[in-house]
Amino acid sequence: AETDRIKVLIVDDHLVVRQGLRTFLDLNDDIQVVGEAGDGQEAVDLAAQLTPDVILMDLVMPRLDGIAATRRIKELRSDAKVIALTSFAEDDKVFPAIQAGASSYLLKDVSPDGLVDAIRAAHHGEARLHPAVMRKLMEQVAAQPAGRKPVDGPQLTEREGEVIRLVAQGKSNREIAETLVISEKTAKAHISNILGK
Repeated sequence: AETDRIKVLIVDDHLVVRQGLRTFLDLNDDIQVVGEAGDGQEAVDLAAQLTPDVILMDLVMPRLDGIAATRRIKELRSDAKVIALTSFAEDDKVFPAIQAGASSYLLKDVSPDGLVDAIRAAHHGEARLHPAVMRKLMEQVAAQPAGRKPVDGPQLTEREGEVIRLVAQGKSNREIAETLVISEKTAKAHISNILGK
């Protein structure tokens, strides 16, 4: 039914990119592209008007960049899911985007199927991170001194700490599962929990 479709807003300052995304997203019966924005300010305005479920957010744009736009959208509509979509896995973009409230972080070389999977996952509250981004994020967390606790925010469990260190070493879900003698599904669940925290 129309109401069951995932409403998507595409935000990118390149028209060709927006058209390309719209073209293949429109092929999916459960996804409805409700609008397009060419910069962050337009994205904030359209997110308020169109109430999309999922927002594909380019990070480098004029007027208002994707990180600031994500922060504003999440302030206005905390239930909206933002997928950061960018050309680079750069530290100065990855961490601020996730801190601003992006639930997933993908590079623009993602396959069409991978992007559709990420939209469905985000809609169901799951995160998707490009492997290079995941590694950077985990390296950052693993580099924190063991005794240092963040002042606020949920703490990682000891097992989650072990999982993070293995991801930072570049291990796959299967290798993590084998190392910790847990199922691959459990390893994925731990990673999802870590990203949530």
